[in-house]
Amino acid sequence: MSEDTKLSTSIDIEHVTKTYGSFAALDDVSLNIRSGEFLSLLGSSGSGKTTLLMALAGFVRPDAGSIRFGGREMVFEPPHKRDLGMMFQNYALFPHMNVFQNVAYPLKLRGYSRDEIRKRVGEALEMVELDKLVGRRIDEMSGGQRQRIALARAIVFEPKILLMDEPLSALDKRLRETMQLEIRRLHERLGMTVVYVTHDQREALTMSDRIAVMSQGRIQQIDTPESLYERPANRFIAEFVGESSFLPVAMREGRAWFRDQPLQAVFSEGCLNNPSILLRPEKLRFVDDGQQGLNLFRGQVHDVIYQGESQLLQVDLGEGTQVSIRRPSRSSSGDRLPTSGDHVVLGLHPQDSLIVGDSA
Repeated sequence: MSEDTKLSTSIDIEHVTKTYGSFAALDDVSLNIRSGEFLSLLGSSGSGKTTLLMALAGFVRPDAGSIRFGGREMVFEPPHKRDLGMMFQNYALFPHMNVFQNVAYPLKLRGYSRDEIRKRVGEALEMVELDKLVGRRIDEMSGGQRQRIALARAIVFEPKILLMDEPLSALDKRLRETMQLEIRRLHERLGMTVVYVTHDQREALTMSDRIAVMSQGRIQQIDTPESLYERPANRFIAEFVGESSFLPVAMREGRAWFRDQPLQAVFSEGCLNNPSILLRPEKLRFVDDGQQGLNLFRGQVHDVIYQGESQLLQVDLGEGTQVSIRRPSRSSSGDRLPTSGDHVVLGLHPQDSLIVGDSA
């Protein structure tokens, strides 16, 4: 598994549909995944992300559409002929086998020699830093160690494609964040094409080259983590990825207006359908009234929530409208943060003022 033996392949999904009675789990899904790419399928429960992953794995057969690996049609290929690595949410390890036997299992199925199995298992376990525990029983391993064993088993036969179905969801926050970075580094080393299912938007932002956000069996937007966060295509994406507040705006003469104030703003593609301005808490700042070059919002601090390194302030703008602003708990300049009841002015740079609308 050296740098010069990296293997990967592209995945082309075209007009894939899967229904269960009147429910469309996948609704005309098309997606091109580049060779060697780390792509996350992000969505809530029932969005279609796991159904799409199972269709790639061969456990679900689409009603219509095409799935090609490196140009080869796979819809009618059984799972064991797709040459995939697969990591499940529950790891699916064999409790009666030790670490070595679990990792070696895919190689035995493929008829590798004893010497080759020993070599490959050793390399895979070394990658996940478990090479000293080859003889341990599975029930003697922690949750994080079991996750690493499952990862070693998925990559030991050097598949061109690795499918991962929420593999970190059972881990605690600290270990989950550590494993996110380790999986990312392992992907960079091996170069295989990875399709990763998650409902955790921060996990997707941390690990992915691109993210496909799914809802109701459709892909709402596919983009890089930065573009997805900074320029969501619609309100659904903006709500799902990151913290957000929304203020309804009116469109007049090609401009957006908040109440009687014209806004300098950037417009998303579908912004004319129930338009709102997106406010990210970390992009707002406290400013003096009348400051030039910013969109200004006047209100009163309703609540201050201490969250360790930062504080989240809820600001009431009147007419039942409330927004959030996040500031460091300690200002480097020594300025005092407003407290509950203070009247404040919030400023937002025009480039951070995105007008979004409902998805079609």
